[in-house]
Amino acid sequence: QVQLVESGGGLVQAGGSLRLSCAASGRTFTMLGWFCQAPGKEREFLGPIRWSGGITSYVDSVKGRFTISRDNAKNTGYLQMNSLKPEDTAVYYCAAIEPLSSRWSYWGQGTQVTVSS
Repeated sequence: QVQLVESGGGLVQAGGSLRLSCAASGRTFTMLGWFCQAPGKEREFLGPIRWSGGITSYVDSVKGRFTISRDNAKNTGYLQMNSLKPEDTAVYYCAAIEPLSSRWSYWGQGTQVTVSS
């Protein structure tokens, strides 16, 4: 079992920044991912981070604005969001892949990000 808790969401002005956190506990995992879901839309995968090594990738919509990172000592992943746009408004989730798996098995509860124009 892996437990994930997101935090750091809130209301921010367009052009501003937020840093989301994903605190992990329980069993070890190999990958952490960030997702978002806007009202009336499908959940969108933003990108993963390898827990060992910290290698990341990003979808085009956030490339250059968002940065995924992690602090192994704190068992916490981060999503740094800069140059926020109203269209970034969504619930943001983190998820984890455990060893020997290829599916996102564990999910946090989500944190709301609202960007005002």
